[in-house]
Amino acid sequence: MLQKIGFQPGINKQVTETGAESQWVDCDNVRFRYGTPEKIGGWKQLGESNLTGAGRGLHHFVNSLARKYAIIGTNRILYAFSGGVYYDIHPIKSTTTLTSAFTTTNGSPTVTITFSSPHSISENDIILLDNFSSITNSNFVEADFKDKKFMVTTVPTSTTLTITMPSNESGSGATTSGGIRVQHYYPVGPAVQAKGFGWSLGSWGGTVAGNPTTTLQNGINSSATTGIILVDSSQFPTAGTNFLQINSEEISYTGIAATGELTGVTRGVGGTTAASHSGGATITSTTTFIGWGEAASGDLVLEPGMWSLDNFGDKAICLIHDSACFEWNSAATDATSNRATIITGAPTASRHMVVSTPDRHLVFYGTETTIGDVGTQDDMFIRFSDQEDINTYTPTATNTAGTQRLADGSQIRGAIRGRDAIYVWTDTALFTQRFVGQPFTFAFAQVGTNCGLVGQNACVEVDGSAYWMSENGFFRYAGKLESLPCLVEDHVYDDINLDSGNQMVSAGLNNLFGEVIWFYPTSSSSVVNRMVAYNYFDSSPRRPVWTVGTLARTMWQDSAVFGKPHATEYDGANDSSFDVVGNTEGRTTYYQHETGTDQVRGGATTAILANISSGDFDITQRRAATGQTTGMPDLRGDGEFIMKIRRFVPDFISQTGDTQVTLNLRNYSNSSQASSSLGPFTVTSSTDKVDTRARARAISLKIANTSTNQSWKLGTFRLDIQPDGRR
Repeated sequence: MLQKIGFQPGINKQVTETGAESQWVDCDNVRFRYGTPEKIGGWKQLGESNLTGAGRGLHHFVNSLARKYAIIGTNRILYAFSGGVYYDIHPIKSTTTLTSAFTTTNGSPTVTITFSSPHSISENDIILLDNFSSITNSNFVEADFKDKKFMVTTVPTSTTLTITMPSNESGSGATTSGGIRVQHYYPVGPAVQAKGFGWSLGSWGGTVAGNPTTTLQNGINSSATTGIILVDSSQFPTAGTNFLQINSEEISYTGIAATGELTGVTRGVGGTTAASHSGGATITSTTTFIGWGEAASGDLVLEPGMWSLDNFGDKAICLIHDSACFEWNSAATDATSNRATIITGAPTASRHMVVSTPDRHLVFYGTETTIGDVGTQDDMFIRFSDQEDINTYTPTATNTAGTQRLADGSQIRGAIRGRDAIYVWTDTALFTQRFVGQPFTFAFAQVGTNCGLVGQNACVEVDGSAYWMSENGFFRYAGKLESLPCLVEDHVYDDINLDSGNQMVSAGLNNLFGEVIWFYPTSSSSVVNRMVAYNYFDSSPRRPVWTVGTLARTMWQDSAVFGKPHATEYDGANDSSFDVVGNTEGRTTYYQHETGTDQVRGGATTAILANISSGDFDITQRRAATGQTTGMPDLRGDGEFIMKIRRFVPDFISQTGDTQVTLNLRNYSNSSQASSSLGPFTVTSSTDKVDTRARARAISLKIANTSTNQSWKLGTFRLDIQPDGRR
């Protein structure tokens, strides 16, 4: 006889498949809506080009001219997207005009650029070449360089760098008879995050971006312990035993003479090998870090290049993580031809930034106690501007600028605007920041402990409630702190890369379907490759609705401005993006979501494969006092009976194209599942029933699609089942 089968909404991975009777246990690219599973919507690439590097910041706003903008920050370049076009608005750090600066070698794609003084440019930085005059003795021509961006390949000395052309030099060797202008883009940071010490972390020995650097005055051989002179030793420590790195060699020393010469030198420490080094070689202080093979005394995190993005009216406010803050006026004449410029008077090193509304203060978190002195950056210190003035930060009796230091935690992790307050997280606690006016401007209150934010972008605000991910669970704050019950918690936290990926975690809001989504890297990955979503529409305290999947997005913005959610996807494979020659840090694709049924990228359409699997169900049957079975078999059994399914009647609320239905069979909990010999079954919108001969002690159901132009929303399936003996 036919019986309806139903499953509770949401995925439960906290029990076994046998224990998850009447529940769903796994899915991919599926959401629940009104308690029913369905395939998620498709997505299409916005614009015709990919972006250089990994997307690490995304903000939408509408300016006073009613023009919609998406500000996209990658770890290398800041873009403004509008009208289907990407505009490079990245700030310029330095501009240098050179003459006769190019050299090439026949048969090589390498171009060496020589500066007249140290350039402070690093590997993988972006430079823009313009005002190019001419080049001789080369097959390369003016068009190969003029107004083009290049990723720096190597920095052999403090006054030289190399770039890599798409093809080899076929001339005798180039020289420039005219001039060239080199514009250095503000560095943002690496594409991925690393944590720990030793081999593969940055350079040999665990150096970190931001450590003091200088250059070697004169060349040294592999045995020299004297005559090692630093061009500028002012930022290098002198007390006790200290360490520095030249190329792959670690060197220890105990003092620095007034001339900049190291004293008490030991070569090739930390498992490295002493080597010869030329004058001008880069030297990095590694005193607080160690060489490969040595025991770590603490954790070192090389954080990815990240942005904090917001808007102050028409101005996009753009902060590079642990660096300077910039403004870009979207309403200016020829705005898209202009670049972001540094905000005068603002702090020069901050972890995070938020524009406080409606009071209109620019607030910096984890910032400098002395503006302009990066050495005073305090990870727990907050500084905010005068009201309506993003250039004034010194408090006076007549303005609302001010400062505050939080007490609970070791660093401020992130902050977002809420309905009536800014939510501020440290690594251990949650604070609210409310505008109260003069003389205090803001009131700070700690409202949560042991609930710190896992990473800068792992939080969202929804209708007055904050949702976030900590290192030990999911939380919500809506006037009181709540721990979100999660039926996929072990699935996520047993396989998440928090050692070197906490800052990679990002949260997004899909308000069209009531979803908060977290994207994260698994333990075996250095990039985002999984997601977990909480449905706040369908969830209840007794039955939270969660889903999991492989959708990988580095940043996400909801539909408030563009009508559909937008998101960035990072591909780390070497790829020359449309705008940077020699790019080796991968590319970002910018998508619009919830459109169509498939993925559309680069003009190609591919299928989005969605599936959902149930827990096991089995049957039992009531017995009369005399022992015979009575009535219809019940699907809530205990595995006592073998059951036989002769047919099933599919039911979809909506269906586009074909859908695959699989009956997975097993006799015991630890037995491997085996698909029915008559499945998977292809079900169309006109399929009335499917005949089958599935026989097992326990059976589970899987719904999937396998091709393009397919979509489905599940209804109520019916099964024709009966007991089939005990053997």
